[in-house]
Amino acid sequence: MTESPSGKPTPDSLMKRKPYAIDDRQTPETPSRNPWKWIPTLYFAEALPYVTVMSISTVMYERMGLSNAEIAFYTSALYLPWVVKPLWSPFIDLLKTKRWWVLAMQLLMGSALAGIAFTLPTALWFQGSMAFLFLMAFASATHDISADGFYMIELDAHNQSKYVGLRNTFYRLAVIFVNGALVSLAGLLEHHFHMTIVYTWTLIFYALAAIFIGIYLYHCKMMPRPAEDVSSEKSVSEVAHELRIIIGSFFCKFGLKETLFVMLFLLLYRFPEALLNTMTKTFLMRSNAEGGLGLTPEEYGLAQGTVGLIGLLLGGILGGVLVSRDGMKKWLWPMVCAITLPDAVYILLSYTLTSNLWVVSTCLFIEQFGYGLGFTVLTLYMLYYSQGKFRTSHYSICTGISYLGLMLPGMVSGYIKDLVGYQMFFIIVMACCLITFLVTAFLKIDPDFGKK
Repeated sequence: MTESPSGKPTPDSLMKRKPYAIDDRQTPETPSRNPWKWIPTLYFAEALPYVTVMSISTVMYERMGLSNAEIAFYTSALYLPWVVKPLWSPFIDLLKTKRWWVLAMQLLMGSALAGIAFTLPTALWFQGSMAFLFLMAFASATHDISADGFYMIELDAHNQSKYVGLRNTFYRLAVIFVNGALVSLAGLLEHHFHMTIVYTWTLIFYALAAIFIGIYLYHCKMMPRPAEDVSSEKSVSEVAHELRIIIGSFFCKFGLKETLFVMLFLLLYRFPEALLNTMTKTFLMRSNAEGGLGLTPEEYGLAQGTVGLIGLLLGGILGGVLVSRDGMKKWLWPMVCAITLPDAVYILLSYTLTSNLWVVSTCLFIEQFGYGLGFTVLTLYMLYYSQGKFRTSHYSICTGISYLGLMLPGMVSGYIKDLVGYQMFFIIVMACCLITFLVTAFLKIDPDFGKK
């Protein structure tokens, strides 16, 4: 390390550190990196494990021969880290910096992906893969907290707004990459290169592990070190006390009756989606003899992983535009209809069992477009309810309750389907759409909320 005549380290010397190390030492002398150099990869890395845990695992277990009931129960249970995330997020700042947590979790997730690949060819492939998926889910939830916190620390309010489109774009590209490209690649390896299902998915997860390790190494070098990114000086008891205050204030925003309606809304607004979430994936890939459409992984990657996701993104964009123009209350009921009524396409598909990929893709586009449009209601209402002193923490609690509403119905969806079959299952889902209408009817919303 070089020194100045005064004996203090020079800025040049401070820059000469090992680039591939989780180093949380603060260096104000280090120039701020161009956000284009780290925001795209950071949010690509944020989406990748979530989609892997929630979607890829379902496709893999379906190809590996698990029953619908088993797939739904175990993959829905993987929502748990995101449900309880608000409870440990305040404690993260006590140990290290947000940058340290980002890098550490990326390294851990890369290792977990490699662990899944390593266990798949073994006799304990299911137990091993589930253990590593749970590890990755907890690491991913922690990474979400630290990455979003780092984004807010590194950028001022103006740049946070400026780059929000960039972060969202790369988050969505990661979703399409995993659901579309990787699932299609698995199909190509299986059908065109005549690889076994086990070997195919082993290679897929080794590839994901390599991608994540590469992202980790890149971020070690390219992520800035903000001077404000320091560990908290508060004690564990102080943080625990603040957490109790935050949770208490969350449930005391309104009277008891109105608060109960809000909690029911957060839990049950996506009740039909919670039932459909896993079963639609298995429905698309199960054979006609089992009541499914029998899509190959390549066809699934195109129809659900690409066309369907494009519909989801477009629906979300349109929802934001409409609300910003006219306010949330005006579009409330059209959006509730949009998130529920298009679910009827699955009834149509289950009765026709069409093999026409264009028909299937169109139906999935319509359903996902409606979901993206209707999801705007949930997102904006969580923002509406979270207004006030602890808005960030309260929003996190809202998302946790919402994930719980996805997890619990999802865990039993497979048992219901196995009991009644796909056709009756989708009819039951349509009947459950009444729940969404019911919990929405009791909401009180400012007519101008969301309007620019």
